[in-house]
Amino acid sequence: MAKKQKEARVQVILECTEQKNSGVPGMSRYITTKNRKNTPDRLELMKYNPYLKKYTLHKEIK
Repeated sequence: MAKKQKEARVQVILECTEQKNSGVPGMSRYITTKNRKNTPDRLELMKYNPYLKKYTLHKEIK
């Protein structure tokens, strides 16, 4: 019998990098999905941070 392959689409958590360095309380995080075959490296997107009230760079964690 053939082995079951890993699913290509996985859930990832994006966390704000700018807020972590600034020391502002709270943490801006987003949950999204990505295709593991098309983007094997960590995802980086510009997303809105409600604590800083501007768009900042969010990187994939874990």
